[in-house]
Amino acid sequence: MLVHSRKGKWATWALFFVLFLPLFALPLLVILAASFAQHWSGAFPSGFTTEHYGSATRGESLQALTTSLVTALSASLLALTVGSWAALAAASLRKGGKRLLDALFMLPVAVPSVVVGLAVLVAFSKPPMILNGTSSIVILAHTILVTAFAYQSVSAAIVRLDPAYEQAAASLGARPSYVLWKVKLPLLLPSLTAAAGLCFALSMGELSATMMLYPPDWMPLPVRIYAATDRGSLFTGAAVAVVLMAATLLVLFAVSRVRTRASYR
Repeated sequence: MLVHSRKGKWATWALFFVLFLPLFALPLLVILAASFAQHWSGAFPSGFTTEHYGSATRGESLQALTTSLVTALSASLLALTVGSWAALAAASLRKGGKRLLDALFMLPVAVPSVVVGLAVLVAFSKPPMILNGTSSIVILAHTILVTAFAYQSVSAAIVRLDPAYEQAAASLGARPSYVLWKVKLPLLLPSLTAAAGLCFALSMGELSATMMLYPPDWMPLPVRIYAATDRGSLFTGAAVAVVLMAATLLVLFAVSRVRTRASYR
């Protein structure tokens, strides 16, 4: 820490908890408490039940969780592939070309996600490619929304790479493809796994564009949460939200283990 005195450290930690608890921890604790509550008419919930988790882990909710996981995994892999390829290509461009590519990939983030959903809906509701009413249009929209984060993460990592490794491999007669697969990508592996985790988390929580695109047989979990709370089933919606957070954290934990091993390599 930049603060060296004991009093300064205590003051820094106290300020951290004062800001962290109300802004980040308290909302999550409220959702967790609501998922076990039977009633909530005062400042605190009353009653304790696990029935809400029964509804959150079977039937339509379980199907929605599977849909979210498949969508997020597919979108993350596609975004990581496209974003990494574009970042590697942008590294060889001149400053003007790289700026243009940066702006192109950041455009879906610069506009509201509902606009991206509408654009995808209009673009793929008529020939030559009709995806409206299929799961592919949801995965495509998620991929468009998260690719910018993969692109930026990998681009930042490429800038920090030491070119000496590539130059040494090239001087020994290695082909560019060999340098890419055996030298560059292994060095980028920690950043690639971090970008994959970020894309997965963002896709798991995406709602606005999904609401415009999802077919009845492909309802992701955020839409299920919105539908439950819209019908007045707040406690069931809270339990489904906890399941969503738990599933996302488990996948991110697995990705972090891969990232840690890649860093040691």
